[in-house]
Amino acid sequence: MKLKSILQALLIVGVVGGTAACSSMQSAEKAPQSQEATQQLVSLYEVRHEDGRLYYFDDYSAYQHFLEHDETPYTYKRIAAGAKGETLVFGLTSKDKKKTSGIASVDMIDGKLVPEMFYGELRHEGRIYVFNRIEDMNEVRATGEAALRFTDIGSGPKGETVVYVLNKHNKKKRPDALIAQFKGVNAIQ
Repeated sequence: MKLKSILQALLIVGVVGGTAACSSMQSAEKAPQSQEATQQLVSLYEVRHEDGRLYYFDDYSAYQHFLEHDETPYTYKRIAAGAKGETLVFGLTSKDKKKTSGIASVDMIDGKLVPEMFYGELRHEGRIYVFNRIEDMNEVRATGEAALRFTDIGSGPKGETVVYVLNKHNKKKRPDALIAQFKGVNAIQ
């Protein structure tokens, strides 16, 4: 029952915006929270653009603005810093635009932040890759392929194929919690 409560809490956090702390949520039985439920969920959204740029967001609303308008008002750029010479563009919120450090998306890409509770999306060539571990996202970014996955053709918000990336720990189970989280974050019924 604790696992179910934790998964429900994760889904609620994802819907609210993906970065709220779970510590204020309690299970249906009012039982003490586990340490896992009090950790902060950290999100990373990546879009590989046809213009040779890689866009990163740690804020869902900035990510959605980019998906709708193909631009982001505040950015931090690293010219030719990608593995294949791509420009890395970090979409910033208005509160982060003057920061020089402590930006979650930058810290995750640099390996300085490895969140215990993670949600990630990578959009590339009409597919949306969905992750619940940053290590899996980093591996797909490095290899270009998800070795272990559950694919749901046409289930994305605009009919995209959604690839739920698995790992050796969860490869034998259908990723129902991750599917529910993706649908909650993207407001899919």
